[in-house]
Amino acid sequence: MAVQESGKVALITGASRGIGYGVAEALVARGDRVCITGRGEDALREAVGRLGSGRAIGVVGKAHDEAHQAEAVERTMEVFGRVDFLVNNAGTNPVFGPIAELDLNVARKVFETNVISALGFAQQTWKAWQKENGGAIVNIASVAGISASPFVGAYGMSKAAMVNLTLQLAHEFAPVVRVNAIAPAVVKTKFARALYEGREAEVVAAYPLGRLGVPEDVGGAAAFLTSSQSDWITGQTLVVDGGIFLNAGVN
Repeated sequence: MAVQESGKVALITGASRGIGYGVAEALVARGDRVCITGRGEDALREAVGRLGSGRAIGVVGKAHDEAHQAEAVERTMEVFGRVDFLVNNAGTNPVFGPIAELDLNVARKVFETNVISALGFAQQTWKAWQKENGGAIVNIASVAGISASPFVGAYGMSKAAMVNLTLQLAHEFAPVVRVNAIAPAVVKTKFARALYEGREAEVVAAYPLGRLGVPEDVGGAAAFLTSSQSDWITGQTLVVDGGIFLNAGVN
């Protein structure tokens, strides 16, 4: 049975695989058309092919590059004529270790990719379509941004900034654009592999729901936050964590 087109269009950054691709799948499945971005041309082309001809386009580039941000928005407008939704998913975490030994240049890179790029894309979509026509923005944060994050401190700091960016944009872009964030725990992706590979059973034991997340879990949350069912929700961070925060209390 063919999917009925919704008439809506989403721009999803860092979406050739992992969480970003899971979000793209969820939105395409409900009838949206999507523009996805990523650094690897081959991976992006393959992802577009899986999402479907006519339903998806890809724009190659680095998220922190302002020219790429502009190109992605311009291309979306050129092909689809609108950009109702922005999902800021592109991110990096190139270093593991104590924050006391963190290379400050690495910290700058993490913030540039994880936070400044999200602001840049939000500015671009706001000017190109959303300011006059409305829409929604979803920022992919992390539970690392709302709790202490041993060995991924730079990443955690950047995701905390993403949560606050969500609040700032939600306040400034209201009432025409709703802005929310999703804070996943560990999701089984190549990006997060170092957090569970070789010890998955041990990691899973901490999760009351008995498994790690999968991209579809975040995709479903993003679909909700860009739907009419969430029309009275803005400035919120939705924790999608398999219940792991339930274990944070005093035993």
